[in-house]
Amino acid sequence: MKKQISLKNGESYSYLETGTGPKTLVLIHGNLSSSVYYTPLMERLPADLRVLAPDLRGFGDSSYVHRTGSLLELAGDIKLFLDALGVKQASILGWSLGGGVAMEFAAAYPEMTEKLILIDATTHRGYPIFKKNAAFQQEIGAAYASADEMANDPLQVKPVIDALNAKNAAFMSYIYDLTIYTKNKPTHEQNALWIGETLKQRCLADVDFALACLNMGAEPNFYRAGTNAIAKIHCPVLHFWGALDRVVLEAMVLDNIRGIPGPSTYVKLDDCGHSPLVDKPAELADHITRFLL
Repeated sequence: MKKQISLKNGESYSYLETGTGPKTLVLIHGNLSSSVYYTPLMERLPADLRVLAPDLRGFGDSSYVHRTGSLLELAGDIKLFLDALGVKQASILGWSLGGGVAMEFAAAYPEMTEKLILIDATTHRGYPIFKKNAAFQQEIGAAYASADEMANDPLQVKPVIDALNAKNAAFMSYIYDLTIYTKNKPTHEQNALWIGETLKQRCLADVDFALACLNMGAEPNFYRAGTNAIAKIHCPVLHFWGALDRVVLEAMVLDNIRGIPGPSTYVKLDDCGHSPLVDKPAELADHITRFLL
């Protein structure tokens, strides 16, 4: 059962909570997702670890009062979320897009970040979407000027927005089967529940544009100058990557490892796609537990 809490910025966050104990772990979900996708992991983590899994702004059952402008802004939401719960320090875990939010959080709020865990995370230098030519091929380097312009991308964005607006569960299941579940599939019951959560998203173009604009590196990317915020992450970091991932390349994970000054541990998961939460939940939970406790 999800809980609800109000943030000081006017947003209302829904979240799942399990466990009790002196240590807290925050789970930040990816795009086209919500906190509920973390249930296979939460069921396997120790009971003496407090686990908080919020729905990000515009996802799941959280509010979307103010449009998302950046992943750093979403990291600010997580800070306000922890403030509202009275949590002074936590380990932060991010999956996919959530990995970008987690890195922004660790860089902006180092005093609140005990450890950082990244699961098939975006590179800290962004995940761009480029304009398409008449053949629907990407024109590398042709950046969109705004989220509203990106919303009309005919291949990667608009069809997904149309499916979300139409509550087209079959289309979203097809996308997940094609890109995320490249090894194992969730049960029929799990898939129905999770895709139902996906269809609640109201911020796709905004977060796609924010992800393209993410640049915590030192050099410019196609969308933004670099902030070099990645150099501020000095806590221990645990990186996961599924060897069958079609969304995030291993080079992106290795780029994060090179960019983060703090100590990094890399776990490559064989026979695993973009969702270790489905493919390797027990192994994932074991590695995380040993890293945190």
